[in-house]
Amino acid sequence: MRQERGMSRAELLALPVAFDLETACKALQMGRTRGYDQAKRGEFPVRVLRIGKAYRVTRADLFRYLGEIDDPAQAVA
Repeated sequence: MRQERGMSRAELLALPVAFDLETACKALQMGRTRGYDQAKRGEFPVRVLRIGKAYRVTRADLFRYLGEIDDPAQAVA
């Protein structure tokens, strides 16, 4: 069974403050290989933090790129 790409709004709002590149790729409906290639070349559409060998993306940067709210607490209002 093939997994659906992308994330629902509820899944986006449930993201932690920072998360791995694979999660960002899923949110952006991008394949893992393409995402890592873009991150290595500095071409990923969202700012990528390099911590040791790991790539991390912040929720705020992803939301800004997607045009979503920056603070999930605002979604409750």
